[in-house]
Amino acid sequence: MKVTVDQKGESKVAVIESSDIVIRDVQEALDLMASVKYNDDCHKILIHKSNLTEDFFELKTRLAGEILQKYTNYHVKIAIVGDFDGYDSKSLKDFIYECNKGKQVFFLKEKEDALRALHGVS
Repeated sequence: MKVTVDQKGESKVAVIESSDIVIRDVQEALDLMASVKYNDDCHKILIHKSNLTEDFFELKTRLAGEILQKYTNYHVKIAIVGDFDGYDSKSLKDFIYECNKGKQVFFLKEKEDALRALHGVS
């Protein structure tokens, strides 16, 4: 896993790059959050959809809710980049829509849009 920091003024985003799944469970999500906060002094994370276990996108597993609640509790903003159109679940589509209306969690198709969203929030 490679972490690069994208900085705009005071805003720093940890951009996660990996060919592997980085988050399989809540503990791995917490470890990633702690690592980028400690090593890179970042409170914003951009990660690709392919770096999350598919269970994350099955809302009945509650994995997405648990992970995103932890990130919210610790004031860490996250953007997940990828194509989410392939999912048929209305619940997931509604979940993504609601997240994107807020300022904490973003599900976006393009990395540039995700960086803009993360840098745009304080």
